[in-house]
Amino acid sequence: MALTRSFKDTIKARADRDPAFRVGLFKEAIEAVLSDDLETGKLLLRDYVNATVGFDALANDMQKDPKSLMRMLSAKGNPRADYLLAMVARLKQREGVTFTVTQETASTPNRRGRINEATVCNLKSRQGFRMSYARKLTGR
Repeated sequence: MALTRSFKDTIKARADRDPAFRVGLFKEAIEAVLSDDLETGKLLLRDYVNATVGFDALANDMQKDPKSLMRMLSAKGNPRADYLLAMVARLKQREGVTFTVTQETASTPNRRGRINEATVCNLKSRQGFRMSYARKLTGR
């Protein structure tokens, strides 16, 4: 019988040895939240926390109970915006990344005469990794 590793152990091992993977996992979580997919964003953030800093250290940084943070990022969790944003700020600081969200408008209208708008998220890490994300919003 083959020996297998758990998903959490595999993610943690990869995050420990690959900074680009860590930043990518964080980026995916932020993208999901910005794309109005809070459920996926919470689960990805939970995976990121488990693979990097851990809930105990994060809770200590935020002066919160670790169980509270775990519940917040569970599938049934309902995080308050201020707690979620404080968590992202702490994780961003620990990882050494910055990101900006800007709204850009296309200069030419589409076939129906509407201007397409997009939200663009840029992440930059201290290791020099740059990642961008653009999400098309509604046409006006």
